[in-house]
Amino acid sequence: MSEAGGEGVREPRRGAHPHSRRIGGRRIIAEGLESNAWTDFYHNAMTASWPIFIAALAAAFFLLNAVFALIYDLGDRPIANAREGLADLFFFSVETSSTVGYGDMHPQTGYGHIVATIENFVGMMLLAMMTGLVFARISRPRARIIFAHNPVVCPYEGLPTLMFRMANARSNFISEATAKTWMIGPHVSREGGRLVSFQPMRLVKSENPTLALSWVLFHPIEADSPLFGLDSEALMSSEINFVVSIVGFDETSGQTVHARGVFAAQDVRFDQEYEDIIWVDEEGRRHIDYSKINATRPLPRPVESGNSVG
Repeated sequence: MSEAGGEGVREPRRGAHPHSRRIGGRRIIAEGLESNAWTDFYHNAMTASWPIFIAALAAAFFLLNAVFALIYDLGDRPIANAREGLADLFFFSVETSSTVGYGDMHPQTGYGHIVATIENFVGMMLLAMMTGLVFARISRPRARIIFAHNPVVCPYEGLPTLMFRMANARSNFISEATAKTWMIGPHVSREGGRLVSFQPMRLVKSENPTLALSWVLFHPIEADSPLFGLDSEALMSSEINFVVSIVGFDETSGQTVHARGVFAAQDVRFDQEYEDIIWVDEEGRRHIDYSKINATRPLPRPVESGNSVG
């Protein structure tokens, strides 16, 4: 399938490395992409886990100093007070690249001064790059929005309604939060082409002035809904996915934050409702139990429309 009416399925190039990614409840294998650490260096550095990121920085630091130690060793005793072997040259390289300069060892030949000058420049460049990457990883805004694993379909205001629940795990204020929901599914054009269709889903309340605790989104399944006319069996056997996107202003960091939840049609629970996660105690204090964010329960009475979606 192509996305949005472009080209159809193509034969992958031989030798291309496949990438596996998960969209909703399905795993997608992307082929035909060149894969190496330098293809998208910044993205790889930003998305790598912290252990891998720190290990990569340590490996690059060690490799840089090892290379310069070997270059120093090509000269005729370029470093004063350095003993035979690569150990002292390596540690002198560390002092030079980090601009520490303890003073016990120093260049004593023209060759040594030239190599130390080059290394100092390279070291400052790499140090600036490493500092920028670490700062970018720490300072980028993140919203800790927790989505319930399962959307539910139950009556609301007399209509069958698809609901998505989420909660702000930080319990701070996200001002002017807005939500958008799409249905993503296969579509066959009149010409017989198979496409991926993106259809917006209308929400009853798509804005929240102060998202601090929890929020439930309501999509009424009526005539203008892309789900109208589908029964539960047809939906559960389909390749449909739902995407929920949240954008708001984090008052703590003073930055715009984003969050996204993706759900497969098989995640939907029919004739279920969310259990309450917020309650008020005897002293008037409000509590929220994040451990119950995924909890659902059967409706207290039979649904007249049965399992029909719309």
